[in-house]
Amino acid sequence: MVSTLHLQAEHPGSLAHLACDPFQSRGRRHAEPPAPTRNAFQRDRDRIVHSTAFRRLVYKTQVFLNHEGDLFRTRLTHSLEVAQLGRSIARALGLNEDLVEAIALAHDLGHTPFGHAGQDALNECMTEHGGFEHNLQSLRVVDTLEERYPAFDGLNLSFETREGVLKHCSKTNAEQLEQAEPGGVARRFIDRTQPSLEAQLCNLADAIAYNAHDIDDGVRSGLISTEQLLEVELFAHYHRQALGEHPDLLGKPRRLLYETIRRMLSDQVYDVIDTTRQAVAQAGVQSVDEARLAGPLVGFSPAIKARSAELKKFLFAHLYRHPQVMQTTGQAQQGVRELFAAYVASPSEMREDFALRADAHRSVADYIAGMTDRFALREHERLTGRKLL
Repeated sequence: MVSTLHLQAEHPGSLAHLACDPFQSRGRRHAEPPAPTRNAFQRDRDRIVHSTAFRRLVYKTQVFLNHEGDLFRTRLTHSLEVAQLGRSIARALGLNEDLVEAIALAHDLGHTPFGHAGQDALNECMTEHGGFEHNLQSLRVVDTLEERYPAFDGLNLSFETREGVLKHCSKTNAEQLEQAEPGGVARRFIDRTQPSLEAQLCNLADAIAYNAHDIDDGVRSGLISTEQLLEVELFAHYHRQALGEHPDLLGKPRRLLYETIRRMLSDQVYDVIDTTRQAVAQAGVQSVDEARLAGPLVGFSPAIKARSAELKKFLFAHLYRHPQVMQTTGQAQQGVRELFAAYVASPSEMREDFALRADAHRSVADYIAGMTDRFALREHERLTGRKLL
């Protein structure tokens, strides 16, 4: 595949007319005067970076638990990679880089300790109490759970950032959010419309990032091998390409892996840029509001979409379902269930502001979701007298 990326100033395909304008934002839930040196989306990004929830991401699992190695990705490094990819694509398309960065940095704030294993266990615990969705939890974090400002709970982010944070939402939860905030960030899940192009872009940057870094982490861990990955065409294509240009890399497996991943990442980025430009041109949309009504516009070409899906299927079967990962996953889920039961039985074991809330089960879910891996392990040992992992 040939790169078609050019500097924005030299490329006629800018979508700047479809970019969200921070000076035309739909605003914040609590009115605030504008910042003198930052626009609305820059201010959102800064609030996210300085939040407690953002700092916790450094000790939250991506795939490998925090204690399993210092070089594996965490939720924090993943979020940074998503932001980097998102900004690169946004810059080429002429979309709003600051908004993309803010969404990317905030999109995982609601993730539990122990990755998806923790999320699934917490959802199971909350079955009779409204369930648990990590995207909805990210919105709860920025709307309610952060406590930094005297005039309001949460970070009071702009509508456009909050809309991007709420990537998925069940119909039931969307209806509840819509009742509390008519015409707000959940309305699109009821109307079946789309979020901003910046939000769509973050969704795709998220997928590109985790496929690439899970290859790297999977090989580093020894759970998957380069030989296995050569069965996947998206990987094999760039592996052959890298060896063809640099045959000496055959004796340097780590460099060969990095070069393969680098090429794979770059061409996926170029593909998204070209495909999105074509989709927008075909849709004929001329404004941000028209883009929201046009269906998904940011995406892969059919060929890259199919290859990306094949890679995702491979990683699911060979990495996420690897016996070693499944063993720690099962232990982590049991730990979350035991923490939940312990706090429900004795709320005073939680921090006082959580213990005194009226909705005991949601308070416990909020408390556990906010934990880092290592704090959850310490709490589990304190409450049960047993080491979890």
